Amino acid sequence: MVAAETDWPRTIAHADMDAFYAAIEQLDDPSLRGRPVLVGPRGGRGVVLTASYEARPFRVGSAMPMAKARRLCPTAIIVPPRFERYKDVSRTIMNVFSDFSPTIEAISLDEAFIDLTGTSLLLGNYYDVGRKLKEAVREATGGLTVSVGISSTKHVAKVASAFQKPDGLTIVKHGEAKVWLAPLPVSRLWGVGPKTEARLHERRLYTIGDVASCNPDWLTRELGNVGQHLYSLANGQDARAVEGRKRSRSIASERTLERDVYDKADIERHLKRAADDVAKRLRGKGFVAFGVTVKLKTREFKVLSRQHRRQQPTDVAEELYNDAALILDKFECRGPFRLVGLGVYDLIARNEISQMDLFSSGGQRRKLEVAIDSLKERFGSDVVRRGDDIESGYEPPNLDFLSGDDDFDDA
Repeated sequence: MVAAETDWPRTIAHADMDAFYAAIEQLDDPSLRGRPVLVGPRGGRGVVLTASYEARPFRVGSAMPMAKARRLCPTAIIVPPRFERYKDVSRTIMNVFSDFSPTIEAISLDEAFIDLTGTSLLLGNYYDVGRKLKEAVREATGGLTVSVGISSTKHVAKVASAFQKPDGLTIVKHGEAKVWLAPLPVSRLWGVGPKTEARLHERRLYTIGDVASCNPDWLTRELGNVGQHLYSLANGQDARAVEGRKRSRSIASERTLERDVYDKADIERHLKRAADDVAKRLRGKGFVAFGVTVKLKTREFKVLSRQHRRQQPTDVAEELYNDAALILDKFECRGPFRLVGLGVYDLIARNEISQMDLFSSGGQRRKLEVAIDSLKERFGSDVVRRGDDIESGYEPPNLDFLSGDDDFDDA
C-alpha cells in the first residue's frame, strides 16, 4: 500500500521556471510573444543562454553556439541578456517560495528546492500545494510559469519538475519512485551529461530501470564512484536534505569574445573587467574569497584553467586582478583564446572574519570600489567605466554566472 502524504519521511518540491530569460523578455515585450526568441549575444561567437519554447522545435537549446542556433532557426529573434532584470525577478520568485516554507535551497536564479515536509496539514494535499505555488508565482511575476515536481527525495523531485514542462506539475508518491523512474532515459539521472550517457550506452544501459537492475559492484567497477551514486539515484534513494542556507561555492565572470586574443595585455584587460564584476558581486553577497581561478578557452574549444589560493580572503577587485595576472603566467598555451574568465572559490561570509585588519592592505581601494558600487546602484551600471573600456567599445560579458549553480540550464 502506498504511504499517505503525512507518512512520507520528507516532502521536497523542485520548482523550475520555464525558459526563464526568454519568458521574461516575452513578458516585457509583447511583440516577442509566440515568436522564437534566443537570449544571448547577437555576435556569432557567444552561446545561447535560453531559447524560448517557440524556438525549441528547431532543436535549439541553451549552451549552443549562437552561430549554430541561427542556422537552425533563422527566424529567431536574438535578444541580449539583461541580468539585473533577471535577478530582480529571481528575488520575487524566491520570496514566493519562502511563503510556502522557511527552508529554501536556491540552486540558480530560476530554480530551487523547497522543503514541504508537513505542509499538507496546513495547505492541503500536495497537488493543492503545487497548484497554489504555481498560481502564486504567476500572480507575483505578472504571468510567468513554473514547473513543479514533488516527491520524497531531491533527485526525484528534480526529475519530476521537468517531466511535463512547460507549466507542469508532477507528483511522485513515496514508495513509487523506482517504478516511476524506470522507463525514463539515463540522461534524466541527475549528473549524467553526454559523456556519462555515452559510457552507459556502451554498456547497454539505456533507461534508469536498466541502471537500477544492475549489480552495484559491477557498475562501480565500470564507472568508478559515480556508478554507486547513479545506482542509488536509479533506485529512488537520495538522502540529501534541502539546505536552507546553501553557501555559494564560487562566483565567476567570463566572456566569449568577438575576436580571438593572443596578446597578454588584451587578456589582462578582460581579466580586469571580470575582477571588477566578481568583486562587486562578492561584496553584494557579503562574501570574501580565498581562491582565484583563471579560465581560458582556445579556438579549438579546449578549456584551460589555473588557480591560486590566497593567504587572506578578499573582495577587492584590484587584489583579485593581481592574483589573476600572476596565474596567467602559469599557462603554457599562448592562444589564441576565444573566452577569458576569472572566478573565485572557497568563499566565506565577510562577517565570519574576526580579524578585520586582515583587509587593511586593500582598505582604501575597497572604500573606492564600494563607493563605485553605490554609484552604479543609484545611476546604473554604465555610470562608471574603465578608460580602456571606452576606448575599445567594450560590451558587458555575455556569460556571467554563479558557478556551481545551473544558471544556464534554463529549461
